[in-house]
Amino acid sequence: MSEAPEIERAKISCVITTFNEEDNIAGCLDSLLWCDEILVVDSFSTDRTPEIVRGYDKVTFHQRIYYGSAAQKNWAMDQCQHEWLLIFDADERCTPKLRREIENLLAGSPPFEAYTIRRRVFFLGKVIRFSGWQHDQVVRLLKNGAGRYPNRRVHADMKTRGPAPLLKNVMDHYMVEDFHTYALRIVKYSHWGASQGWKEGKNPGLAEVFGRSIWRFLRTYFLQLGVFDGMRGLVFCMLQAYGTYLKWSILWSWRTNEARGIAPNLPEFDEKAETWSGLDALEEEV
Repeated sequence: MSEAPEIERAKISCVITTFNEEDNIAGCLDSLLWCDEILVVDSFSTDRTPEIVRGYDKVTFHQRIYYGSAAQKNWAMDQCQHEWLLIFDADERCTPKLRREIENLLAGSPPFEAYTIRRRVFFLGKVIRFSGWQHDQVVRLLKNGAGRYPNRRVHADMKTRGPAPLLKNVMDHYMVEDFHTYALRIVKYSHWGASQGWKEGKNPGLAEVFGRSIWRFLRTYFLQLGVFDGMRGLVFCMLQAYGTYLKWSILWSWRTNEARGIAPNLPEFDEKAETWSGLDALEEEV
């Protein structure tokens, strides 16, 4: 495939966060080498991720303790030097059409300071067309300083200064390549979600442990048409419901043990003021 012609545009820094992504990181980096600066922030991977990243001359490699995706990405954005920022996870790819759209946008005078990108989600090698993921979109392109992630351990949506309209083209998200690995990730995210709930003082009961779990499956499989994704849709929707059940059940167990004088083992949160600086002003504008 021939290289896309160079376009005179505003410079862009790309941020990628990693942990044990040896199977993904090269594909992600290769799709983003057109950016003017690439920063990889790694959470002390124990596989070949650091070795692979260091093989790219254009990439600046950092390692930092992981306090959650929001803290990691806020810190990474603070290290960037260019006018525009692009944020990716290691299991995502920038498609050629998305690259051209971004470069053409930055070659002019972008009317907004942030933009949302739709993700095309793959499950075991095939696109999930429904199951709720047909609406998956995230703010990932923004002017430096125009956005910030809120202080949440998981599922933090970026707050932006002004609207963030949707770009036309998509990024590819290879979310599930191995069922066992993804199931373990569901467990990890559920623990982090329970920790966020503990921090916020939530005390779940029947409505959360049972009601939210059942509703998650019914909503994604029937209302959001997961049934049309075939066996993948069934497995995928049940996994999401399981994650919901696990999160609220873990939190319920912690509250139960709290009454018995037993404290939960919570992950560490990043409470450094600089990690969340500028967030208050952005939230006031939302």
